Order: sequence, then C-alpha cells, then structure tokens
Amino acid sequence: MSITSESRHVLEPALSVRQVLTLERVLAGEPEVVAGAAQLDRPVRWVHVAEAADVGVMLSGGEMVLTTGVLLAGDEARQAEYVQSLHRAEAAAVVLGLGRAFPAPPEVMRRAAERCGLPMVVLHRPFPFAELTEEVQSRLVRRKFAAISLSESVRTALTGLITAGAPLQRLLDEVARHSGCPVVVTNLAHRVLGTAGERSAVDDVLRDWERIARQAGGSAGDGWVRAELGGRGERWGRLLLCGYRGDAATGRLLADRAAEALVLHRMLGGARAHSWEEQSAQSLLTDLVSGAVPARQLLPRARAAGLPVNRRTFVPLVVQGRTPGQLDRVLRLLGLPGLVAELAAGAATVLLSLARDQDAEALTTHFATRLRAASPAVVAAAGPRTAWDDVPAGLREARHVADAVAGSSAALDLPAVVRLKDVHLRGLIRLLRDDPQVQSFAERELDGLLCDAEPELLNVLRTYLATGRNKSRTAQLHHVSRPALYRRLEAIQARLGVDLDDFEQAASVHIALLAHDAQQG
Repeated sequence: MSITSESRHVLEPALSVRQVLTLERVLAGEPEVVAGAAQLDRPVRWVHVAEAADVGVMLSGGEMVLTTGVLLAGDEARQAEYVQSLHRAEAAAVVLGLGRAFPAPPEVMRRAAERCGLPMVVLHRPFPFAELTEEVQSRLVRRKFAAISLSESVRTALTGLITAGAPLQRLLDEVARHSGCPVVVTNLAHRVLGTAGERSAVDDVLRDWERIARQAGGSAGDGWVRAELGGRGERWGRLLLCGYRGDAATGRLLADRAAEALVLHRMLGGARAHSWEEQSAQSLLTDLVSGAVPARQLLPRARAAGLPVNRRTFVPLVVQGRTPGQLDRVLRLLGLPGLVAELAAGAATVLLSLARDQDAEALTTHFATRLRAASPAVVAAAGPRTAWDDVPAGLREARHVADAVAGSSAALDLPAVVRLKDVHLRGLIRLLRDDPQVQSFAERELDGLLCDAEPELLNVLRTYLATGRNKSRTAQLHHVSRPALYRRLEAIQARLGVDLDDFEQAASVHIALLAHDAQQG
C-alpha cells in the first residue's frame, strides 16, 4: 500500500498560533501581534519557555517560545540574532512578556520578525508562563489522544466491514460518517469511482469536479486531504476528503486509515469482485433506471464518472451474452464512450454517449455486429435520446426489449440490433405478464404440457411457433428428423386438444406460451 509522501509520518495534532491566542489565560495577558500577522495559522506543536539567547539550537520546529527577554535587553545585535535563530529552527512564534526587560515591543526584534515572517506577540500584562504552558500542553495531549482514538475507531469499523464482505459504498459511508465531509475515490485519470457523504454536499463537489480534480493532483490544503491508493509499487487511485473541517493532521490520519482499508478491500476482492469502475457505473445506471433520483440530479455524477454529457446523443442498450468487462473492451476498441454495468443476471446495460454529428444508429449497429462476430449475442436498443432527462425512459425501453426476446434468440431471426418495433406481440405480453387473468389463461391453454415432467415437448412447441410453424427449421434446431418431429407435434396436439394447423388455435397457444415464458422469466 502507498500513501502520499506528505502523510507518511503522522504529525501530532496541533493548535495554530491564532487558536493559542484565543485561549482565556492568554487573553488575560492582553496579547498584541506586532509582527508576522499573516502567519498566525502556523501549527504549534509544543510550548517552550526559554531565556537563553541561543535557544534555536534547542528547538526541533513548531514550538511557541515564551520569553521575558531579560538576557536580550540592551543588546540589539543579540535581539536580532535571537529572532533569526528562532526562524532557522522553524519555531511557530515567539511570545514576549513586557515589563521586566522591555516596557514596550523592541523595534529591532519586531523588524527582524517581520522580515522572517515569524509571528511575534507581546503580552501587556504579565502572568506566569507556567499557566500558559500547562494549558497548551494539556490541550495538545488531549488532541493527540483524540486523534489516536479516532484512528483506532475508524480502523476497527472498516476492518469489521471488510471482514463481513461489505461493498465499497459501505466503507465510504463509514469514512464520511467519521470525517463529516464528502468522500471521493477516483482512479488516476480523476474519474470518480465512488462517493459518500451528505448528498447535497457531494453534488456540490461533483458539480465543480474539473477544478477540484486539478486541485486534488497538487498538494492538499484548505481541508482537501488526499491519500494515494495502490499496492506492490503501483498506484491506481486516490481517496479525497473534500473540505475536511477538523485538524489537518487528524484529517491526514483519517485519510490514511481509510486508504489502508480500501487497499485491503480491493486486494481481498480479487478477480471475483466487480471492479470499482463497474460498481460506480452500476450505481449510477441503477439510479437512472429506477427513477428514484431525478436524472438532472445525477448529471454531475455522470460527468465526474467520465461520461461526456454536453451536447451528446445517448443510446441505451441491453446486451445478453456478454460480461461488462467484454463490452467495455469492445467500446474502448471502437473508441465509443459509455458506461457499462450488469443490472440483471446475464444482461449488461450500456449507455453510449455519442457526438451529435455522429450517426447513432449506424454506430450502434457496428457495435452490435462486432459483438456478434465472435459468438451469439442479443443487443436490445432504445431510440437515441438527445436530452439527458429522457435517458431513464430509454434505459427502461431497452430493458423491455431485451426481456421480450430473452431466451428465444435461437428460434427467432433477430436483427443485429433489436428495437421496440421488432418485439411485436412479445413486447405486449411482457407488459401484461403479471395480470392474474393472463396467468390463468396461460395455465389453462398449456395444462396438458405443464403437468408433464418432460420439458422436451414444450421446447419443441416453443420453437415451432417462434419459427412461424416452420417444420424444417424446427427439426433442424432440435437436431431431429422430420418424421420424429411430426410424432412430437402430434403428441403436443393430443395433450393440448388443439389443431396447430388452425391459425386461431395456434395463435391462442402461442400467446399462452409467450405469457408462460414471460412469467417464468
């Protein structure tokens, strides 16, 4: 696993100089910032009381140094060197108590601190430095242990979810609950693979994703905390806490714990699990099809997931006989942008996004022909949509078309792309399949065959009617001779009590069989 270089060692949670100056005990000393006011957000890692002129050699960085200046009075060169030594040691700030050595802020020290960008604060009312030291140190210790407690709490929660086999989304929801801000996972191309957090806040992030993605590639700051995801020396994604409001070091700690869990989740998922890209597409397409979320609200998610959405033509498809991974490879090979996910067993949903000047029907047919060149596949398509708000209805139409021909492709002479106009009676029956009267009709018409434990006669009947009562084609598809087929047809007619040469009786049985298959499907 890898994380960003800026978070490979966890800093102890710190207070800023500005926060220290707002403490009640400090306010009692009437603090005044006389230099370095622009640097008051520097973190204070520790508080150090020192009167030695060469105090810089005793510091390791991030300290707020408290002094009365008693050893500096009357020596301007030493005063300037004192400030410069603090700057070289990367001290957070210097606090000078007035009264004992300096009745007013020494100008030499003030100018030196301003040049160095070192915050310099004077206290107009003296008070024991031990009180300030005790206050700040106790707060720092409490923050440190709170951060450690948060880290362990997050680690325990995420490990439990992984052990229970929870999906990626559940892990991200847990991270968002602890961080209190939107959480985003991307691949290295900044394509969003998953989000979590308050829906409106996440939408705000995705709405401005192009700018945020550029920011995410640089150093974290202003609440944007990132951790790289990867393993075995290879990076493959990023986790972002977007607008984290807590302590920066705590945010890095939280992001690191989350990144560790996500890497472990992906490693344990192995080849059996859908890729995060597929899960992202599946979530988006499911929300589009269900209509639970208005399509307009899903537009930022689609754009952030890498789908072109501005001035595009959208073609909804459902493909039977191919996995999402196989379809995605063909789309990449043909240079067709789109989302792919399995929304139902054995059927993958595809949403193509084409430029307005491209021939949508020709490209869809080319895509389907390329798929069918290797092995049989059924490609069901809805009509092209130029408005994003019409995409959900298009996805439902494509699924309806696919359902209408499901399981019957071998007996049907289907075009390369099956559309609504191609499903005819099958489409109507699919819409009516849950009607109790239609179910009763199907059972009554097919009673002589449904009670038989041998399904072969029902299969022969299905093929015979699907091919338009073509005996030669039926015998060929079932690999039997014509005489053998005739005997089976005679048995079917005897059991059903019908004459299949009579158009009306054959049509009635055909409708019943379509209804039966629709109910079973």
